[in-house]
Amino acid sequence: MIKKIHITDTTLRDAHQSHIATRLKTEDMLQICDRMDMVGFWSMEVWGGATFDTAMRFLREDPWERLKELRKALPHTKLQMLLRGQNLVGYRHYPDDIVWKFVEKSAENGIDIFRIFDALNDIRNLRSSVKAVKQFGKFVEGALSYTTSPVHTIDYFVDYAKALEDLGVDSICIKDMAGLIKPFEAFELVGRLKAEIRVPLHFHTHDTAGFATMSILKAIEAGIDIVDTAISPFASGTSQAPTESIVAALKDTDYDTGLSLEILAAIADYFREIKRKYTEFESEYTGVNTKILLWQIPGGMLSNLASQLKEQNALDKINDVLDEVPIVRKDLGYPPLVTPTSQIVGSQATLNVISGERYKVITNEIKNYLKGLYGKPPGEVSENLRNLAIGNEKVIDRRPADYLESEFMKLKDDIGDKAKSEEDVLSYALFPSVASEFFELREKGELKVMMPRFEKPVTEKEKKHIARLAPSEFNVKLHGEMYHIKVAGAGQRTENPRMFFVYVDGKLEEVLVEPLVEVVASQEGELIPKAAIKTERPKATEIGDVTTTIPGKVSSIKVKKGERVTAGDTVMVIEAMKMENEIHTPMDGIIYEIYVNEGDTVNPDEALIRVR
Repeated sequence: MIKKIHITDTTLRDAHQSHIATRLKTEDMLQICDRMDMVGFWSMEVWGGATFDTAMRFLREDPWERLKELRKALPHTKLQMLLRGQNLVGYRHYPDDIVWKFVEKSAENGIDIFRIFDALNDIRNLRSSVKAVKQFGKFVEGALSYTTSPVHTIDYFVDYAKALEDLGVDSICIKDMAGLIKPFEAFELVGRLKAEIRVPLHFHTHDTAGFATMSILKAIEAGIDIVDTAISPFASGTSQAPTESIVAALKDTDYDTGLSLEILAAIADYFREIKRKYTEFESEYTGVNTKILLWQIPGGMLSNLASQLKEQNALDKINDVLDEVPIVRKDLGYPPLVTPTSQIVGSQATLNVISGERYKVITNEIKNYLKGLYGKPPGEVSENLRNLAIGNEKVIDRRPADYLESEFMKLKDDIGDKAKSEEDVLSYALFPSVASEFFELREKGELKVMMPRFEKPVTEKEKKHIARLAPSEFNVKLHGEMYHIKVAGAGQRTENPRMFFVYVDGKLEEVLVEPLVEVVASQEGELIPKAAIKTERPKATEIGDVTTTIPGKVSSIKVKKGERVTAGDTVMVIEAMKMENEIHTPMDGIIYEIYVNEGDTVNPDEALIRVR
């Protein structure tokens, strides 16, 4: 029987999320879109997931503008996004009015296919987003989050797929985000689903354990309709199977995709070259690692976790963190590890390892999970952990979003003139602190910082003189891009400007440099010489000193100077690894001093607040 297999390419979303921590810039996507638009993919996954957050947080790009540009550049290809049900592209549940407005604007700006999933496979969390997609006339693909555990059986997934079909989805995706599904398990699951489900079936897996291509082939033999792949430079390992390899393997068979290997090869050549720009962000875990079958960590989480630990100067602890993940997951009732639960479990595992004590610090998200605010856990949670985290607080048993009040109009008023569109309001709703900082930089015209270029040519004599100098060499990280810098000075030290010669990635520039004075900003916004003020916070030495166990940023301060507090009260919230962590006072007393402001970066052992 002849059955053409359709291909969804993930290069512009999941693939670079898995390989380079979601750092691929829009400009590097647009240059190859004309070729990718010629291929004839069933769809291209280009948006959603972590790309929304990362665009603003690290790349200083507007994710909505990225979508608009990609829509223009790919006129003949259906654009697909990954939507986390009631979580949208964020890390908490949002009220229904935000869900509907987000879907409306996503559809309006170019998304044709919405792949919608819930991290806990709680069907209640998909109802609003599925209904919204249908309302706006777009294609909805319901996804089952595949994992393995004592509660996740073939019957479990078949029942969930039936529930998705009853919800009205247009297709169903087996979303194997960690590459756990083995070839013969894929054959069995797809076979059962084809026997009991009427809508088309889509297969998504990762190659972390090394058998993605085999699982895809067995899924095809069992009747799958569409498979996810990635262009080879961003394929394999923690990403998807290579597009070219799957197309070549199926060529001249009953499953021939009909796609051109010649065009795919040209696209691969482009990405092979462009990837060199992102070496700094390449995951150290891109190869095959069968321990993923124990860790169950998705590719995007693995590369981001490594990147986050590196920022915390704790990359040497990554194996300890990965070994801690299954323990935390079991305590939480075996949630599939996909955003946001992958981030929730991963962050808690990291805190357990870095703090040296399991659950010494418990994130807000863990507490909300145990309250039922993310939905119903698949299995039984640890009662010891629940008691430690939330005590006797009530656990909700209804759809979590039923408890949320509409907030779009309120947030629109809160953000005011900083928001230039409804899309901006949605960005603020999803990531308030990140979006606020982004809007401020945009207002100042500081989103795009270009390296200086000078027209005056350097003479051969000057070049020879520079060659005799011993330059200082270092790397500069600017908005997510690494530059290799060599600096050599000319002339004697003086208070007047003097000439420096700078190599930026091998290109010679001539710079006239004024004497430098290191400055800091006062609370009033004035620039003050750093030497003129004392900026160091005291070390946490007193019993009432409030500190943090890991580096992070102060997202909110809950108390004021002179306020009375009781031991255990939340006094501030620290954002670390995209998760919020409540910081508590260790004793009863009065807030004697507050050493930080919202937005400050803080480190362990610093006194952030002093209670006496």
